[in-house]
Amino acid sequence: MALDRRLLDILCCPVSKVSVRVATAEEIDALNAAIAAGGIQDAGGNALTAPIEEALITTDSRTLYRIEDGIPVMLADQGIKSAQLERFPS
Repeated sequence: MALDRRLLDILCCPVSKVSVRVATAEEIDALNAAIAAGGIQDAGGNALTAPIEEALITTDSRTLYRIEDGIPVMLADQGIKSAQLERFPS
């Protein structure tokens, strides 16, 4: 699903205030491989177990936010730090 460009232009990370963009298929694949391998947590400390279909990522590639049913989940405690992912595309 494509997000409206105007919405994407105003969204930012709620913590760092860095702009976001739509995550690429390669980034989503890397995230889902890491989730499947176990040990990936969101910023709130919750283990991620289900694959993510869509996500936004900060333009500095540090934090991902999932998109559920076309709605970005931009909550600070639900961000996913890319530093915990090995071989994350940059």
